[in-house]
Amino acid sequence: MKFLQHCAIAAFFACAASPAFAQSASIKIEQPWARATPAGATTGAVYLTIENKSAAEDRLTSAASDLAATTQIHEMKVVDGIMKMREISSGLPVPAGGSVALKPGGYHVMLIDLKKPLKAGEKVALTLTFEKAGKVEVQAPVQDIKATHPPMDHKDMK
Repeated sequence: MKFLQHCAIAAFFACAASPAFAQSASIKIEQPWARATPAGATTGAVYLTIENKSAAEDRLTSAASDLAATTQIHEMKVVDGIMKMREISSGLPVPAGGSVALKPGGYHVMLIDLKKPLKAGEKVALTLTFEKAGKVEVQAPVQDIKATHPPMDHKDMK
């Protein structure tokens, strides 16, 4: 019995310590990350990839974080030669059997009215809500302020 308790505790901590992905039965979140913010900054962003493993389209309808007063799903795109950012109030579609990348210069989760700066080495706790899959908890590691992509995962390299 003690052996099973130790195994259960070890499994819990192994999963809790891994920021590489989060998932529900149909939605998998891969490579979540955020960029550090300078002192005094009031906004930040979280990036990640959403994989929909189900046979039906889903939709990211909202996000929440205790680090910000407001959290929105945003899109950046060039319109008439000008980069524009806007909230996607209707949610972000995630195709059946497909994925959507939230990355700098494109879709992202916007943290507005930060309660404290995002510092490299810390994590941003985020709750993503999907129309069908429900809530998915994510821990996004904060990278250096100059980071342009998530940290490399070397576990699969040979």
